[in-house]
Amino acid sequence: MRDVVILGSTGSIGTQALEIVRANPDRFRVVALTAGGSQPELFERQVAEFAPAYSGLGEDASVAAASLECDVVLNGITGAVGLRPTLAALDAGNTLALANKESLIVGGPLVLDRARPGQLVPVDSEHSALAQCLRGGSPDEVRRLVLTASGGPFRGRSRAELADVTPAQALAHPTWDMGPVVTINSATLVNKGLEVIEAHLLFGIPFDRIEVVVHPTSVVHSMVEFVDGSTLVQASPPTMLIPIALGLAWPDRVPDTAPPVDWTRPETWEFFPLDDEAFPAVALARQAGERGGTAPAVYNAANEECVDAFRSGRLGFTGIVPTVQEVLSRHVVPSEVGIEDVLAADAWARDAARQLIEGRT
Repeated sequence: MRDVVILGSTGSIGTQALEIVRANPDRFRVVALTAGGSQPELFERQVAEFAPAYSGLGEDASVAAASLECDVVLNGITGAVGLRPTLAALDAGNTLALANKESLIVGGPLVLDRARPGQLVPVDSEHSALAQCLRGGSPDEVRRLVLTASGGPFRGRSRAELADVTPAQALAHPTWDMGPVVTINSATLVNKGLEVIEAHLLFGIPFDRIEVVVHPTSVVHSMVEFVDGSTLVQASPPTMLIPIALGLAWPDRVPDTAPPVDWTRPETWEFFPLDDEAFPAVALARQAGERGGTAPAVYNAANEECVDAFRSGRLGFTGIVPTVQEVLSRHVVPSEVGIEDVLAADAWARDAARQLIEGRT
């Protein structure tokens, strides 16, 4: 029996994690639940059903819950607000199942320096796939990591054809059911840019050995190519249940978490190169990651402000990445980076993005 803390329990990751707990009462016990507070009625129902020893709303509640003695903390919070709970879980010595990629990207070495070997378990489907494939060889046998991207709802469109995209269109993802911020990030491919930085930080592979390919059906979640020319692929129908369950039980698997690929039916896997001209977010993320320091935090924070402005009609779809690029171009990375520097860079980037957005409108 594993004692589980779930942060962000009312979001997409949190609700699916509770599905797994509900289906496996002999394996998992919820000892704490927290959420941001946007769905208080759902949170009350969750607390009533799972009866955790601790529950609360807000960032401070998530920090407190992450610090509790348990077997695993699942950080399913969206955005940079997940950084403090991530650090709290690591400092408490808890295994951290990390779906909140932003906290790793924003915190960077601050997070990695606090994590013991094996303490940080990726939950993003792509990074869970990479972690599984990497079991097939030693680190010095790895040639490159290949992250797959669905291409989002606008795959195949030119930059000019994206000018009039609406929030409703951007939220209509073809294969994944995710929260609004992540869904829009997937439409711009900012999410894939964040995942490139995340892969670099998690696995220590240089940016020039991390590739992105477009795979519309999202059956292959990512791949690892080895030096002898072989490639290991992790495949399953597009569901987050498998990586979430693996994160909760790591390194073990939870039987019957989701249906596998039906190999008795004809199946075609297509892969396409990434169109960097129409979707420049990945290339920009590489630049931010290579600069290091507070640059990834600025990339993430500026994007969060731009997504908010796009959803409220204050910024066009094709204005998101150029605004992030402009904010990054104005940022000076400090020579030494501590937690206060990261938080200051995050706040500066948000303010700079808001000023640029107001100027555009």
